Amino acid sequence: MRDDAFKRDNPRHEVPVLVDGDLHIFDSTVILEYLEDKWPSPPLLPKEPAERARVRKLEDVMGTQYEAINWGLLEIEGFKRASGALRDQLLARATEQTARLQASLERALEGRLWFKGPSFGWGDLAVVPHLNTSTTRGNAPKPGSRLANWLQRANERPSVAACVAAAREVVKVMPDLSKLLASGLLKRQYRDHRLEWMMKSGGLPIVLDGIDKGTIRFSNEPA
Repeated sequence: MRDDAFKRDNPRHEVPVLVDGDLHIFDSTVILEYLEDKWPSPPLLPKEPAERARVRKLEDVMGTQYEAINWGLLEIEGFKRASGALRDQLLARATEQTARLQASLERALEGRLWFKGPSFGWGDLAVVPHLNTSTTRGNAPKPGSRLANWLQRANERPSVAACVAAAREVVKVMPDLSKLLASGLLKRQYRDHRLEWMMKSGGLPIVLDGIDKGTIRFSNEPA
């Protein structure tokens, strides 16, 4: 938690960070752009400008709206920032919001094998970690849906399977997050879409409590 090199490489103090020699890059979008620029074959993006824009829009939705829901669920269930009626309200809102986004993803797959199109690519990379997180939190795609079938195919790919396996190993050794938060060793960053999700879903008391206790931080504040 106090790895100064990691904190230096990523001012957000969170994954992902890509290290390529002397180059250190944070932010998943910038990392994808770097990979596409440095290793253009096979391409992660479609060839046609309109299709490239479609995939980029999909990634933006996943990286802001969808990610914020999963992040919020970790705040509630992992860091235990809410209980009782507030917890129930936030969980219900998250379930509703996830269902709407998954319905949109289901429509986006109509006539397509992958979100990129005929082959696995940028859009699929942007979707799969968030869908897998939803599944572990009880918000899996409907069985038999295009989205559920896509997720199964994606998880069968060796690269995705390796990432999922690595994540599971981390979970096995993860400490009690609520105790870690209470100890003062960790502050969660409330930034842009994440703060928006918490506020619009009814989590203002959590934000105020976190500011009062010093267990949350905002962009460019020390961890």
